[in-house]
Amino acid sequence: MSEHHARLVWQKQTDSFKYEDYNREHDWEFPKGGMVVHASAAPKYRGRPEFVDPEEALVAAISSCHLLTFLSICARRGVVVERYQDDAVGVMEPNAQRRLAVTRVVLKPVVTFASGHELDPDVLAEIHHQSHEECFIANSVKTEITVDTSAQEAAR
Repeated sequence: MSEHHARLVWQKQTDSFKYEDYNREHDWEFPKGGMVVHASAAPKYRGRPEFVDPEEALVAAISSCHLLTFLSICARRGVVVERYQDDAVGVMEPNAQRRLAVTRVVLKPVVTFASGHELDPDVLAEIHHQSHEECFIANSVKTEITVDTSAQEAAR
């Protein structure tokens, strides 16, 4: 078992708090290493296009987890990977309950292997399948979400 922490910080920067007016910019702070990511809503929802939006972050997390699982499997098999690139695409649309959701993510990995380590297409497909099956994020997409209001209560 492990825990993973992130702090989200948003501060009102507008005079009005009407839907059309309030700012969507916020920071994701990661205490391990001190990384800060500037985030916002997607531009379609009045966010800033130069900041990461949650939907993009979800697609990146899925892609990143698949990559890391793929590399782990290759390393354990003695297959040397030189480069991996994925131009992943997530599709947001109404789900079966008619709620907007990222319903599909298509990973488009292009892998370059070291000379002498190239894989047969069937073996490559098998490793990608195994990577999907073992990916922590792919296994978490239907995760139960709990809202813990104890921090809000303590701030009062």
